[in-house]
Amino acid sequence: MGVTKEQVESSLTSKLKPSHLEVTDTSGGCGASFAIEIVSEQFQGKRLLERHRIVNAALEDEMKQIHALSIKKALTPEQWKQQQDAKKAKPNA
Repeated sequence: MGVTKEQVESSLTSKLKPSHLEVTDTSGGCGASFAIEIVSEQFQGKRLLERHRIVNAALEDEMKQIHALSIKKALTPEQWKQQQDAKKAKPNA
C-alpha cells in the first residue's frame, strides 16, 4: 500500500510547522500522487526551487513510494496573507 494523506500531513507538520497545509490525494486513493499547498516560516528568504527542495526533503521517506508530487503553493506567511487579502478584495475573482 502507498502513502496516506495523513502520513504526508504528519511529516510536513512535524518538520516544517506550517501555518497552512492542504494535502490532496490525487491518485484516486492508492497514495501514489499528491498535491500540496503549504505555508511555512521556513520558506522565508528562499527561492521557489529551494522551497520545493525543503518540502521534498521533509518527505524523504514518503517519496520512496510517491510517484507524483505537485507543490501547488509553497509560500511564506506574509505571501499567504497577501493572497488571502487579495481574494477578499475581489470576491468574484
